[in-house]
Amino acid sequence: MSTDTLEQQLEARDPDVRLMLQVRDDVQGAFEVLVERYQHRLVGIMVHVIGRAEEAEDLTQEVFLRVYRARKGYRPRAKFSTWLFTIANNLALNHLREKGRNPSAGAGNAGLGSQENRPIVDRVPGRDGTASAQLRKVELSDVVREALDGLGEDQKVAVLLNKFEELSYAEIAEVMGRSEAAVKSLLARARNQLRERLEPYLRTGQRGP
Repeated sequence: MSTDTLEQQLEARDPDVRLMLQVRDDVQGAFEVLVERYQHRLVGIMVHVIGRAEEAEDLTQEVFLRVYRARKGYRPRAKFSTWLFTIANNLALNHLREKGRNPSAGAGNAGLGSQENRPIVDRVPGRDGTASAQLRKVELSDVVREALDGLGEDQKVAVLLNKFEELSYAEIAEVMGRSEAAVKSLLARARNQLRERLEPYLRTGQRGP
């Protein structure tokens, strides 16, 4: 398949590829629309990976800066989100290496007070609108966050991309620079660990020590 044919197919299938091509061509307002579509999603992922909201927001801005700087050389080879999350993942991991710390260290509740920075909360349904139901919703989201924080760096990224961004194994493999088999193995181990951590709470409704 020729490069031009692949680009045309991706442009036809992925509206975000079309939008990024408009950014490449300096169409007025296109970059702002792109940022609006992905900013909260990127910050949410960065918070879980980095553990600090302020740093997550700064890194998200850096991701978009790199996208803008690279716009003239943009040639779609995959879904736009795959390309974007590859940039974000590399930037986040480099940041953690430079800091020399575990991504979960010092996370606490930093930056998790707003819905934009808590992507998991949005996916935990409340049974009703009462105060007790909303409290349980927030508590469950904290339990899930703590379970995620207990995963290894690569496992956490794979779970976030698979469950919350709905990327395929092949797309996650491209983002992480791994084989599909390695991604499947990462996710299988991560699911087992999450199940072990979450099962006691889901069974009893009580948080562990």
